[in-house]
Amino acid sequence: MLELVFATNNAHKLEEVQAIVGNTFIIKSLSDIDCQDDIPETGLTFEENAQQKTDYLVNKYGLYCFGDDSGLEIDALNGEPGVYSARYSGSRDMEKNIDLVLERLGDNPQRTARFKTVISLYLNEQQHFFEGTVEGRIIEQRRGIDGFGYDPIFIPDGYDKTFAEMTADEKNRISHRAIAVGKLADYLKAK
Repeated sequence: MLELVFATNNAHKLEEVQAIVGNTFIIKSLSDIDCQDDIPETGLTFEENAQQKTDYLVNKYGLYCFGDDSGLEIDALNGEPGVYSARYSGSRDMEKNIDLVLERLGDNPQRTARFKTVISLYLNEQQHFFEGTVEGRIIEQRRGIDGFGYDPIFIPDGYDKTFAEMTADEKNRISHRAIAVGKLADYLKAK
């Protein structure tokens, strides 16, 4: 069975990915390979950051791996927070990040946004990219207790509840990460 290292120690991401790919592949986290390094994310795009993660693992460990970068792009904020989503407020405190988004949007009626994920896969000496996007809008106050990141303020198009109000199964069927991971899994199954 194919083993891949996912360049993350984020338990939520790992759970989402494992739920999507099922038992088709063995997915290991950074901690599973005893990697405690803070892998740089200095790219200006999701693609660059995802590739930095895979390049780092390939160069240091020589393993088949994949890395991702995700973020929230808000039209009224010129695409912010974008690649800085995890540290938009200057810290990794998601409550502060959400507060800053809501403060900057204020009462602006233009609240369209999207979550985007890009996965970089390194396999058989080749780099591949898979992208997932889900369109939606930012609401004015947090709703829901599940999920993570900006989930409490994002309602995907065609729904009336936030990602944080959805069950993990509901979110995994439509999320940006689910779309990108689905493309990754389809590619791997075809190999």
